[in-house]
Amino acid sequence: MITSISLAELSVGPLVVRNDLERARRIAHLQRVEATFSPIPFDDEAARAFGGVAASLRQAGRKVAARRRDAMIAAIALAKKLPVYTCDARDFEGIDGLEVVLIPMPV
Repeated sequence: MITSISLAELSVGPLVVRNDLERARRIAHLQRVEATFSPIPFDDEAARAFGGVAASLRQAGRKVAARRRDAMIAAIALAKKLPVYTCDARDFEGIDGLEVVLIPMPV
């Protein structure tokens, strides 16, 4: 599964790179993800969970605005009782109750 927020983040990649080969690689990756996963939306349950995520981040001394997309991803995961799989666990530090699973960076 993938969150709609993660899918939105991936969709930016091909648009911002200037190298044609890298753009093609990113488009192919995005298309594989879109064909493989059904995105989990940021719904009313996630919106309610977001409050707790924001409070956790603030208590940890992290700025919610700077982590907004990660906080929304975390809120979806918490609302659906799912772990977050990420290449950078630091993005989710300080969020109470969130299970974070570190995965290797794709090649």
